[in-house]
Amino acid sequence: MRKSTHLLSIVLACAISGGFLLAVAPAASAQRVIRRGVVFVGSGPFYGPGYPYYGYYPYPPGYAVPNYGEVKIDTHRKDVEVYIDGGYAARTNEAKKFALRPGNHEVELRDSEGTFFHEKVAVTIGHTTKLHVA
Repeated sequence: MRKSTHLLSIVLACAISGGFLLAVAPAASAQRVIRRGVVFVGSGPFYGPGYPYYGYYPYPPGYAVPNYGEVKIDTHRKDVEVYIDGGYAARTNEAKKFALRPGNHEVELRDSEGTFFHEKVAVTIGHTTKLHVA
C-alpha cells in the first residue's frame, strides 16, 4: 500500500508539473520573434527526431537547392523599420538581408515621420536583389 501511494504521488507530481510547463509555453513563445525561417540541408553529424541514426547526413552538400531569394537593403540609416508586404520584418540595425519566397514583394522603409521609401521588387530563386536607399 505504501509503495502504491508513493508511486501515485510521483505520477501526480509529474502530471502537475507537466501541465504547468504546457500552460507557460504559449506565453513564452508569444514574446519570441523569429527573424528568418530558412532551413539548410548540409553534411555533418546529425541526430534528432526526424533522423534517428547518429552519423553523417547521407546526401551531398549541394543536394538540396535553395527555394528562396534574398533582398538586401543598402542604407546608412540605422533607425529605419523594414516592412515587407505590409508586415513588420526588422530594423535596419538588426538585419539588412531578408530571405523571401520568389515573386513580387512590396518593401517599405519607415522612420518616425512615416514611409520614406516604397518599392515593389521581384525576387528570384537563388539571387539577391539589392535596394540602394539614400
